[in-house]
Amino acid sequence: MRSSLDLWSAFVTLFVTIGPIETAAVFAGLTAGVHNANRTSLAVRAVAIAGLMLLLFALAGNLFLNLLHVTLPAFQVAGGILLFLQALTLTFSKSGLSSISEGEQREAQRPGDIAVFPLAFPLVAGPGALAAVVLLMGRSASWASDIAIILVLMLCLVLTLIAMVTADRLTSLLGQTGADVVGRISGVLLAALAVQYVFDGLRHAALPL
Repeated sequence: MRSSLDLWSAFVTLFVTIGPIETAAVFAGLTAGVHNANRTSLAVRAVAIAGLMLLLFALAGNLFLNLLHVTLPAFQVAGGILLFLQALTLTFSKSGLSSISEGEQREAQRPGDIAVFPLAFPLVAGPGALAAVVLLMGRSASWASDIAIILVLMLCLVLTLIAMVTADRLTSLLGQTGADVVGRISGVLLAALAVQYVFDGLRHAALPL
């Protein structure tokens, strides 16, 4: 990262794409029935699995792009568009709708282990978060920056775990209106960051080799 401003941008990007507040609201609904007794265990395992998935994308994402012969500018444009679509959903849709589909909600209501699906993926480590971590690591210019991004990622996951464990109190405190406001503000911030990623990709693509 070039500065503390870039580090703050990384935190906002990961915080919004992972969405601890939205995740807690959806988690509370999914675990209100047959999974109520296992809430804490499910939250810990889901965040741990999602963290491993996000860490894998952070460390090996650019290698995967090279194997696919996809340039970083191309992924910046594609990832920026993906994040912008998520931002639109956050801004104009009901809180939590962008995280999990109705079919996935029905699947989660059945007895069984839901830590991997749909909690870890796509609730915590969704496509937006996976794309964001690859974009951030792609912009990194040093090992110190890589470590800083990973630490920011860990912080966001810890905040997500805390939000999930305290989901009932959090949703009661914020209410539906509060959760919607948080989602819409997050959507606006993410939209601006997404457009910046697209601009970065186009600018890098235009540079002479």
